[in-house]
Amino acid sequence: MSDVAIRAKLQAEPFDAAAEQAALIGTRTDLGAIVSFTGLVRADDGLIALTLEHYPAMTLPQMQAIADQAATRWPGVYGTIIHRHGRLRPGAAIVLVLTASPHRADAFAAAEFLMDWLKTKAPFWKREERADGSARWVEAKAVDELAATRWQQPC
Repeated sequence: MSDVAIRAKLQAEPFDAAAEQAALIGTRTDLGAIVSFTGLVRADDGLIALTLEHYPAMTLPQMQAIADQAATRWPGVYGTIIHRHGRLRPGAAIVLVLTASPHRADAFAAAEFLMDWLKTKAPFWKREERADGSARWVEAKAVDELAATRWQQPC
């Protein structure tokens, strides 16, 4: 395992959640919980594709900063976050958050923190394409911002 407790990755290609989990665990026997979250592209209202654009010099460093905040907040939690970019069809996996810890509460909390902050702070621009030929940029959702406010309180 590297010196980074929670590792952030940005990629266009699909990921293998089971392989990522196996790599995270390795030969460790001190872990008591692993939490896994995989976000998928939904086929809402005739959606045929979702394109995620990003600026590499900003996106990966921001993702790693979010991961580092989680590692500081929950010492002893290890993890991997992977976010895809490019054109994705409904059903495609878009994000993976894995957290592992000696105790389940920390693994669950860190996973929720990571997902809430990825949704609100990671600089991605999303464009939806619909079956009728229309396309639109997706606006940030107030519900996501509200969910992230719970983490602004000190531990």
